[in-house]
Amino acid sequence: MTTLISLLKDKSGATAIEYGLMAGLVSIGMIVGLQAFSDSLLAVFETIRTAILGAGGA
Repeated sequence: MTTLISLLKDKSGATAIEYGLMAGLVSIGMIVGLQAFSDSLLAVFETIRTAILGAGGA
């Protein structure tokens, strides 16, 4: 009976779940942020590509 009571009072499992949830939220935030950044980066590369192709044809 004391083992059951000690398991019910143990909070270490809750802490692990909280860390897991925080890691998941950070991961989702990074994915969303990197997707937004990738569009900007692709636009920069396209601008550079256009400038290089324009300079080669002149």
